[in-house]
Amino acid sequence: MARKKLQRPIAAMAEKIRQYRALKERPRDSQRFALDYESMRRPLTQKRLPALAWRDARSESRLLALLCRLPRFGVGRTVTRKSWLWAHDEPCYWVVAKVRADYTAENMDHGKAWGYLTFRGKTEKVMKEIDQAMYHDWRMVPKHEEETFKKFTPVPEETVRYLPYPPLLRAMILAQWQKEGRAITEEPLIDLKKAAASHLQESKKKTTGTSV
Repeated sequence: MARKKLQRPIAAMAEKIRQYRALKERPRDSQRFALDYESMRRPLTQKRLPALAWRDARSESRLLALLCRLPRFGVGRTVTRKSWLWAHDEPCYWVVAKVRADYTAENMDHGKAWGYLTFRGKTEKVMKEIDQAMYHDWRMVPKHEEETFKKFTPVPEETVRYLPYPPLLRAMILAQWQKEGRAITEEPLIDLKKAAASHLQESKKKTTGTSV
């Protein structure tokens, strides 16, 4: 017979109070991500930004620093990142759907935001939190340029069907063909479609097992 678990309402309430106090005493975003632009250190942790980030920290903006200047904190607007503009030809952007600002910050330029991500022309249908909002490389897409910025004609992806064998395996196959007296008129290649099908068949056999 299992031992009955004792109910300890006072201990449970004390644990909830401890969790609430720890949550309340946790440093806010405005404290965690505050930056001294002269020393390039965060006052809370005294950690210094990498030297490569100094230029962007002085010239670019954080996400909430852009959104706090707009009506309704920029809900419905399109934002992108400098690093995306440099790295990808396809459009990469967030459409802001929800913002929770840190109202204890002096200019309310800290907090969290949620939206819909389009990365390299592919749009996700699920709303999620915008990550790396504290980075200094966010840019607002002007409203009159949004339609042009979002235009994208997807290029059909090239699928590779055949690949060459590794040198040793190729030499073994050619030697086998020569032994069999087969005329070598073509290069031995791996058929990826057949290889994938056989791998799938083997995995199905492993999952189903053999009947006893």
